[in-house]
Amino acid sequence: MEYRQLGTTDLRVSEICLGTMTFGEQNTEAEAHEQLDYALANGVNFIDCAEMYPVPPRPETCGRTEEYIGTWIAARGNRDRFVLATKVTGRGAANSGVGHVRGGPRLSREQVFAACEESLRRLRTDYIDLYQVHWPERQTNFFGRLGYEHGDDDGIAIAETLDALEELVKAGKVRHIGISNETPWGMMEYLKLSAAHGKPRIASIQNPYSLLNRTFEVGCAEMAIREQCGLLAYSPLAFGALSGKYLGGRKPEGARLTLFERFQRYSGARAVAATEEYVALAREAGLDPAQMALAFVNRQPFVTSNIIGATNLEQLQSDIASAELELGDDLLQAIEAIHSDNPNPAP
Repeated sequence: MEYRQLGTTDLRVSEICLGTMTFGEQNTEAEAHEQLDYALANGVNFIDCAEMYPVPPRPETCGRTEEYIGTWIAARGNRDRFVLATKVTGRGAANSGVGHVRGGPRLSREQVFAACEESLRRLRTDYIDLYQVHWPERQTNFFGRLGYEHGDDDGIAIAETLDALEELVKAGKVRHIGISNETPWGMMEYLKLSAAHGKPRIASIQNPYSLLNRTFEVGCAEMAIREQCGLLAYSPLAFGALSGKYLGGRKPEGARLTLFERFQRYSGARAVAATEEYVALAREAGLDPAQMALAFVNRQPFVTSNIIGATNLEQLQSDIASAELELGDDLLQAIEAIHSDNPNPAP
């Protein structure tokens, strides 16, 4: 397992990060603890969660993921052995499904403080290593939206959110801060305000990145490298689609896209066509398709850590093992050829 510097901080995190958004929905508390134990025992020192998890977000389960991690921390007494990241929920649109979070989440000073306190309580810890803004307050391009439309915005300014995060850092409740589902402008605004006013600097950006969605490369990759604000890549397997398990119209029992029809981001015709090509390429090379997809993400110079998620130990073992896989030049060229013919079919 390789360990990489988190931004300009003194933390080094494993190239594989354990994502936990299935804990409390698809995974029981016992299964969650089993995954956490296995990940930690096999070199993973980075765990990511969010106050609104598990997904899909529901009032009945909100916060349960953090609670499961908290009971694990309390039982193991191992808080100093890993880097813990969580997120404050962004502004919710009418159909976003997060209206139950604090009665309508915003990134105001008051709500950021309230969210952090609740996360600390559920996680049973005194501090969060990386506290991330889950998505922007303003209306902009995220969650698959590519065409930017500018209009009136009554949102809370990034400056206010950053001020609140600074207070949490000064209070010792948060060590470092990050952003998620952001744009190049959002990255630069956080960095600009930090530099101009001596405020905490964002250490990372958590955006989607996979063989089916390489839009991060267009505007954010250069920023990530030059500004030492690396990507924490989420959905590297496109909700499991890149494993090939859904091809041919299959709907495996208990799988996310079988259980929850709302997740259609990676199920369009172009995405399926590209997935078929990537899966066939992996199998021709004698590789597991999921491991090839993960290894591609692992090797990118702008990636700090690759956030994997699993619903069973077999998947988790395979995902973590992708850290040992090196992709040859011929295979990488073949991947690029598929990408050129069908770029970003699931942004």
